Amino acid sequence: MPYYPQAAQLASGISDSSVRNAFARIDRSRFVRPALKASAWADIPLPIEDHATISQPSLVAAMTAWLKLTPDCRVLEIGTGSGYQTALLAELAAAVYTIEISETLARHAQRRLKALKYQGIQFRTGDGATGWPEAAPFDRIIATVAFPHHPTALLEQLTEDGICLIPVGMPGAVQQLIEYRRNGAKITARTHCTVRFLSLQ
Repeated sequence: MPYYPQAAQLASGISDSSVRNAFARIDRSRFVRPALKASAWADIPLPIEDHATISQPSLVAAMTAWLKLTPDCRVLEIGTGSGYQTALLAELAAAVYTIEISETLARHAQRRLKALKYQGIQFRTGDGATGWPEAAPFDRIIATVAFPHHPTALLEQLTEDGICLIPVGMPGAVQQLIEYRRNGAKITARTHCTVRFLSLQ
């Protein structure tokens, strides 16, 4: 089984050993442009296709840990991007549903993930603002693009004890990375940190 010590070092602050181990099994250089492979493990965002970016690995690890995934989780991801976060979700969850609005990004990510033989991933190309209603409910929802407002449609697709992690804020501005938790009909919210993600629209 592959093991990437650079990843282990970047995830050393994560208390969840399953996240650290999954993080160390994924070669981030497979998800960046060939010309940037030497910088794949730098803890910075890097440009990918269609003017998008792959987030810095320490943030990816932290967001994954905040989801508190279990092996039986069904996860919805908004913003497939390079497929790096998708791969990490697939390492830790039973099923991953991922939506990407960019046809270019979706095509590249799907090709990468299939080449790496990931199973249990369902792909969709389109606007993720309304989630994936026909596959709901989901135990976990994560967005790697910023929503301008409270993500009502996504929260309606959570299970009764589900978690949704999403950046909220306007395009080009600093956003708040908010964790929503459902407990029956009640939803609570807490902010983890400020971030800068590309906008949903």
